[in-house]
Amino acid sequence: MAVGCVFCAIIEGKIPAQVIMRSDDIIVIKDIAPKAPIHYLVIPIKHIADITALTPDDAAIIGQIFIAAQMLAKQLAGSQAFRLISNNGSDAGQSVFHLHVHFLSGKTMTDF
Repeated sequence: MAVGCVFCAIIEGKIPAQVIMRSDDIIVIKDIAPKAPIHYLVIPIKHIADITALTPDDAAIIGQIFIAAQMLAKQLAGSQAFRLISNNGSDAGQSVFHLHVHFLSGKTMTDF
């Protein structure tokens, strides 16, 4: 766990969050500033700063993120459509430097 990382603090239970699901590899929480009716953050338990910090040993974690998205979609009422977004670097909008993927659903998303 990284010192000063808000997601590491959430994972350790030091900061409260609404946990949707958790496994040995990932945690899914509700976003505190949602951009869609359903907005979750899928976060690896292992601290990885961003996509460029991934190593070949992290391949299974990425797989778990996508499997979690699949599981979340199956729980949706109505359309099981969703969008996954991962910002990489501050210029791309990343504000917490612990890899995470936004799971957005619950509305039609035609914008980019």
